[in-house]
Amino acid sequence: MRALRPTRRVTALGSAGALVTATLIAGAMAAPSATAASRHGQDREARGVAIAAARAEKAGINWQDCPADWGFVKPIQCGWVSVPLDYAHPNGKQIKLAVDRIGNTGTKEERQGALVYNPGGPGGSGMRFPTRVTGKNPIWANTAKAYDFVGFDPRGVGHSAPISCIDPQEFVKAPKADPVPDSQADKRAQRKLAAEYADGCAERSGKAVLAQMTTPNTARDLDVIRAGLGEKKLNYLGVSYGTYLGAVYGTLFPGHVRRMLVDSVVNPSRDNIWYQANLEQDVAFEGRWKDWEDWVAKNDAAFHLGDTRAKVQNQWLKLRAAAKKSPLGGVVGPAELISFFQSAPYYDSSWVPVATVFSKYVAGDTQAMVDAAAPDLSDTAGNISSENGNAVYTAVECTDAKWPTSWNKWDRDNTRLNKDYPFMTWANAWLNLPCATWPVKQQTPVEVRTGKGLPSVLIVQSTRDAATPYPGAVELHKRFKGSRLITEQGAGSHGVTGLVNPCINTRVDTYLLTGRTDAADVTCTPHATPAP
Repeated sequence: MRALRPTRRVTALGSAGALVTATLIAGAMAAPSATAASRHGQDREARGVAIAAARAEKAGINWQDCPADWGFVKPIQCGWVSVPLDYAHPNGKQIKLAVDRIGNTGTKEERQGALVYNPGGPGGSGMRFPTRVTGKNPIWANTAKAYDFVGFDPRGVGHSAPISCIDPQEFVKAPKADPVPDSQADKRAQRKLAAEYADGCAERSGKAVLAQMTTPNTARDLDVIRAGLGEKKLNYLGVSYGTYLGAVYGTLFPGHVRRMLVDSVVNPSRDNIWYQANLEQDVAFEGRWKDWEDWVAKNDAAFHLGDTRAKVQNQWLKLRAAAKKSPLGGVVGPAELISFFQSAPYYDSSWVPVATVFSKYVAGDTQAMVDAAAPDLSDTAGNISSENGNAVYTAVECTDAKWPTSWNKWDRDNTRLNKDYPFMTWANAWLNLPCATWPVKQQTPVEVRTGKGLPSVLIVQSTRDAATPYPGAVELHKRFKGSRLITEQGAGSHGVTGLVNPCINTRVDTYLLTGRTDAADVTCTPHATPAP
C-alpha cells in the first residue's frame, strides 16, 4: 500500500435535539431505513456477482500468448475476464480485466489449483506474479509445484479499463512544491491542486466509473475471476492493500475461500478506512525512518553520514534545505527526495541503495542523487504508468469511505502530527486531500467479520512495518475467528513473505500446501539485517 488513509465526526444537537429525533422517528415510520436500503443494495450486488460468476464459469478464460508489449513471455499466458462495471446492474456495461498465469511446476497429482495474487496499492498490478516461477524464486518453489500462479490487473489498473486523473506527461513532469508548508499561502496552493486533481478524475474517467471504483467491487471481481478459472474455491495471497481486499473478500464470500494468506495487514476497522489509517501511517513511518537512521549511523564506516541518528538526521535536513533552495539538477526538490527516501522505511532491500546514494551526495556527487531521485520521464508509456497507479489509489480510497470535508480538521490533525512525525505527514496529507472534495458519493466500508465457511486465514506481519502498522494484523486476527498470526518481532520491512526467514517461509509453505497452521500464534525472530 502506498502512502496511506474516517474518523467519526460528532454533531452537537443542543436544544434542537428533540425535534431532530422526532423527525427521524417519523421518517423511519414513513420510509425504509438507510440500513434496509443498504441491505437491499447489497442483495442486488450479491445477485449481480452470482450472475457474472456463472457467466465467467461457463465462458472460461481463453488463454493465449501474452501481447508482446506486455513483457510476459512463454510459458506465461494471458487472457481476459468480463465483469459488470456496476454489480447492481449485471447486464449493463461490462469491462474486461486482464489476467495471466503460469501452470504449476509439479505433477498433475500435485496440483491444488490456482493461487491468485494482489500486491497492494490500491493501484498495483499483480501481473508479475507468474515471474516468481520463471525467475526461479526459491522462496516460492514448493508452492509453485502445487499451484498455478495467477496475477491480474484490478479494475481501473493497467490493462483493465484503466482510469486517469491528469495527463500522464503532466503528472511526471509537473514540478512539485515542498510538501511541508511554510505559510497559509502554501496550504491554499496545495488545496487548489488537490481539488483540481479530484475534478480531473471526474473529467477524464467519468463519475459513473469513479462511483464503482471500490474495494468491495474489486472483491466481487475476484470472485468472478475465481469462477473464470474454474475454481470452486479461491486460494489467495494478498500483500499490503491486498490484505484489505482479502479481508473484504473473506467477509463477502466466506464459503468461497480455500486458503487465504495475508501479509502486512491494513487495519480493516471501519473507523480506520481510510483517513485514520493515513494518520497512523505517518507515525509508523517516522519510527521506521529512525530505525534506518540508526542503522546508517551504526555503519558510519561505510557511509560517512554520521555515527549517531542525530547526525544522520542533520544531513537529511541539510539535503532538504539545499534542494528547496535550488532543486538538484533543476528537477529534484524536497518532494522528489521524499519519494526516493521513503523506500528505505518501506523496504529493508532499499536500505543499502538509499544510503549509498546519500553518501555519494554528501561526498560531493550531486549527479548520483539526481539520477536516483529525478522523475522517470519514460513512466508514461501505454496503460502502465505512475499516473494510472496514483489515479486508482485515489479513486478507490476516496470512494471506499467517507472522508472529512472540513479543511480545518485536515489542517489541525496534520499540523499536530507534523510536530513529532515530520518525515511523511504533509506529503501524505496532500496525496489524500482530493478525497475532501471527491466528486462522487463516498461509501460506508464493509464491516469485516467471520462468516459461515471461512477457513483458517494465515496472517503474517512485522512489528515495525511503516506502511501497515502492526495493530492492523492484530485487528484482522480478532475479526477472522480461527485465523493464525505469525509475528516477525523487531523487523519492519513491508511484505514479509518475500524475504528469507525460515521461521516464516516453512510455515507459509505448510499452510499453502496442507492447510495446516500452528496450534497457537507464532513469534519469529527478524530476518537478517542488510549489510552495507
